[in-house]
Amino acid sequence: MAGGGGGCRRGREQLELERLGQAARPGSCPPSPPLSACSRQAWSRDNPGFEPEEDAAAAAAAAGPVLEMDVEWGSRAASSLGSGAGAPAGGGRRARRGPAGRGGAEGPGRLPGPPDGAAPRRAAWAKRLARRLRGLWGTRLMEESNTSRERYLKSVLRELVTYLVFLVVLCVLTYGTVSSSMYYYTRVMSQLFLETPVSKTERTDFKTLSTMDDFWKFTEGPLLDGLYWEMWYNNKTMAENKSFIYYENLLLGVPRIRQLKVRNGSCSIPEDLKDEIKDCYDVYSVANEDTAPFGLRNGTAWTYTNEKDLNGSSHWGLIATYSGAGYYQDLSRTREVTALQIASLKKNLWLDRGTRATFIDFSVYNANINLFCVVRLLVEFPATGGLVTSWQFQPVRLIHYISTFDFFLAACEVSFCLFVLYYMVEEVLEIRIHRLCYFRSLWNCLDILIIVLSVVAIGISIYRTSTVDMLLKKLLEDQNSFPNFEPLAYWQMQFNNIAAVTVFFVWIKLFKFVNFNRTMSQLSTTMSRCVKDVIGFAIMFFIIFLAYAQLAYLVFGTQIDDFSTFQDCIFTQFRIILGDFNFTEVEEANRILGPIYFTTFVFFMFFILLNMFLAIINDTYSEVKSDMAQQKAEMELSDLIRKGYNKAMIKLKLKKTTVDDISESLRQGGGKLNFDELRQDLKGKGHTDAEIEAIFTKYDQDGDQELTEHEHQQMRDDLEKEREDLDLDRSSLPRPLSSRSFPRSLDDSEEDEDEDSGHSSRRRGSSSSGVSYEEFQVLMRRVDRMEHSIGSIVSKIDAVIVKLEAMERAKLKRRDVLGRLLDGVTEDERLGRDSEMHREQMERLVREELERWESDDTASQMSHRLGTPLGLSGQPRSRSSRPSSSQSDGLDAAAAAAANGGSNIHV
Repeated sequence: MAGGGGGCRRGREQLELERLGQAARPGSCPPSPPLSACSRQAWSRDNPGFEPEEDAAAAAAAAGPVLEMDVEWGSRAASSLGSGAGAPAGGGRRARRGPAGRGGAEGPGRLPGPPDGAAPRRAAWAKRLARRLRGLWGTRLMEESNTSRERYLKSVLRELVTYLVFLVVLCVLTYGTVSSSMYYYTRVMSQLFLETPVSKTERTDFKTLSTMDDFWKFTEGPLLDGLYWEMWYNNKTMAENKSFIYYENLLLGVPRIRQLKVRNGSCSIPEDLKDEIKDCYDVYSVANEDTAPFGLRNGTAWTYTNEKDLNGSSHWGLIATYSGAGYYQDLSRTREVTALQIASLKKNLWLDRGTRATFIDFSVYNANINLFCVVRLLVEFPATGGLVTSWQFQPVRLIHYISTFDFFLAACEVSFCLFVLYYMVEEVLEIRIHRLCYFRSLWNCLDILIIVLSVVAIGISIYRTSTVDMLLKKLLEDQNSFPNFEPLAYWQMQFNNIAAVTVFFVWIKLFKFVNFNRTMSQLSTTMSRCVKDVIGFAIMFFIIFLAYAQLAYLVFGTQIDDFSTFQDCIFTQFRIILGDFNFTEVEEANRILGPIYFTTFVFFMFFILLNMFLAIINDTYSEVKSDMAQQKAEMELSDLIRKGYNKAMIKLKLKKTTVDDISESLRQGGGKLNFDELRQDLKGKGHTDAEIEAIFTKYDQDGDQELTEHEHQQMRDDLEKEREDLDLDRSSLPRPLSSRSFPRSLDDSEEDEDEDSGHSSRRRGSSSSGVSYEEFQVLMRRVDRMEHSIGSIVSKIDAVIVKLEAMERAKLKRRDVLGRLLDGVTEDERLGRDSEMHREQMERLVREELERWESDDTASQMSHRLGTPLGLSGQPRSRSSRPSSSQSDGLDAAAAAAANGGSNIHV
């Protein structure tokens, strides 16, 4: 480190020359002192987790060149800044060495003059603005690989805060468009049309319709009564030509009834039955759909209209998927006309054997809660006979921006769009940096998926808003037409689905940030470790599970509704595993195979396979927990937050500084201080495990987890020097006289406040005084202290290298001696020598060498226990180094004896 001290002295000389030259120029301003944060405290320099706090702010100059020095070894060098008069507001932070042209320093100890003219200042301002904008998208993936743990966590914390704001905006948007009124709206409408009996003497309602006659009874009874509310309960007439269902819900336009048919002869009849069966109507499909006119052959009810003309869409029913075409009849706005239309359809046999589906569509609007309700009642006529009913009640909010809360949601929508744009730019920058390696992370793929879903949701929302205006305009022009809100309801349902999935994935992504906590990361680590075992278990599980599903479908599919399809069998078996089953139905369907199926399924799936799955998770969790207990504690997000909190408390003078906490712990510890005692004491004062371990490791030289008198005294001396430095800085540096700040490097936009341990804020301001002699003495003393610390580390590394070289030489020598010994034994066998004296001599020499090795190992272990890192000879040696030089000499003697005529020896 001699070069480091010389460089610092050369920098000081260069500074004095620059100051003299500046003073010699006419009209020059007095020089300014260096910023106080350039002199890092020895305590914080040797212990990255501990950063001292100062109450005095840094001094600065009103004008003139400013020297800024940093003693972060290997990371930054001294740099210079422009004059304070030309510095923009908001600067004044520590400059980072960077390439030329990027606002960095030109070299250590050099002080460039202030820029001349307005053009360089504008260029510097533009670069600074671009750098700040670029810093908005700084994430973990954009950090350099050699970034410190603290700076890495700062990026994570900023990313987490931004993401939480995005999550709050998204939740406000999604939950703001949904309310409990939608559920009550759906419930009252379904009760009116689904649960009202077809007549006072019958209990049949829409859900329990079974024949075409029941369908006509429903249309003539509950349907007309539900659609047309023309009288109050006191028999007074309501508004003319307007129907308010439940007196609150306006019927929009007119309802529509539509049917789909299949043509006769669409299926084949066996030859033996052609004389008995003349007509055949197949199940519904688009290919079998009937398009020919029938019945009265006039009007839309008796002639076919294609899907495009109806502006319809396909519908997924319980039996088949139906197109948006067919034969339709638009009803009237009055009850009397509608009753006549339904009677005419019934009289002329509008429904026949070829009918496969009938749709009843209408829409209502409730102004009290600003909700539309798009209703569709579907009656399917399967080829087996009878009918199956289904329904859809979709409450949607199609008119926006009416109330104050709606305008608040509009602001949230704008914020959401900005966030989506922000994350799009962020992902593009990350992909540009990491290329295809970006997609190897599951979290990155999840980010892309969230952005895609968000863009799709925005597009659907824009389409829905623009389309509803055209529909309402058309409805107001002709109120006797059918308002087709079905496409809007469909897209609204898709929007709700996409929004729900997006919110789900956005919440799941929180695990990406929670994993930085040591406790929370156990879940993700457990799942990642046991994924192979879980996949193997899943293969075995689903082989047995699907085998039982096939058995249940073939045995019970014709008799039990829960097993009527293969998909229903799968869901029913999952319900059985969770305890939801009906054993009576299974037993009644098959008295022999039913109980056998149920008993064996529960035994294998629940008692064996499910417990195997739990065992895999438990074993992996135990391994992860034990491994994490052995890992070295690192700085976490909670530690970073606690550290910032402690800094704020110290600045507010509500808490002692780090130096005071450690000094108090040393005073309470007495002669010796145990690591557990220090950890418990400092942990209670708000310090992190990483900080405590860093400071204890520095002074615990023998590694016995306890500070001796010498180590204790060394820590006290360093604390006293640190306190003196703090006092000296406070006394030598004046308070800032103005609020003007200094320019800063363009590369230092994110890390300066916390990374400088509070110094950056204290070195801003300006002053007219020069650089004090005392501060340069402080800098020199700290550089010398750094030289001493680095020198001790280098000497230890040299000792380790020398020890390794000695071990390697001893190993080679031992190998050579053992080779010669083996050659001597081989020579004795070849010549047939058998000397008892030589054999005893060889055995004695080898036994002595082995005993010497064992004694050396014992002595080495004792020395390590006593904290003495020296071997028996007083030289540093490793426990794993077997023979010393004396041992090698003994082996040489044994080899010489073997060469002179030894006997066979079995070692």
